[in-house]
Amino acid sequence: MTAGHVVRRRDLRERTGILWWAGQVFSWLLLFIVLALIAVMIVVPKLGGAKAYTVLTGSMRPQFPPGTLVVVKPIDPELLRIGDVATYQLVSGEPEVVTHRVAGIGTSLAGDQRFVFRGDANNVDDQPVRPEQIRGKLWYSLPMLGFVNSALTGQQRTWLTWAVAGGLMVYSVVMFASAWRERQRKGQ
Repeated sequence: MTAGHVVRRRDLRERTGILWWAGQVFSWLLLFIVLALIAVMIVVPKLGGAKAYTVLTGSMRPQFPPGTLVVVKPIDPELLRIGDVATYQLVSGEPEVVTHRVAGIGTSLAGDQRFVFRGDANNVDDQPVRPEQIRGKLWYSLPMLGFVNSALTGQQRTWLTWAVAGGLMVYSVVMFASAWRERQRKGQ
């Protein structure tokens, strides 16, 4: 047996040992988790025309504790029903929003439609809300991911998406180059 055969057997053993497999499983799992997080926090809401918000208070406990990521899809307020969870602006045109459950739908003395919201953990209704204040209806929610959402600004999300895409491209080039080198070695 030549020295080349010993090296090849050792390389093969290193690539199929328990540590090699553990590294492979870990790297693929990590990749899957990062891609899934990017998908549910950035890509899916963008494609669906939705917006992600973070629950900051305990007013929607137990279903939506603080730190929950809520993804809200725009909806015609006429389609909201009592029991729906929706996000609305506290003051029309201002960025501060609240996500609560529709507790009532009615009209003002002037005949304008008004929505009454209440947090699931609250004993008191919120102030009546006009239709133009409603940002959308809850599409889906994910516990704990709101903390990540709050930590990232819009520009950071963009950079993160590009960094992951670039990392995946580099990873694929390395994998193709490694496979090509392996084929070249086997051909010798």
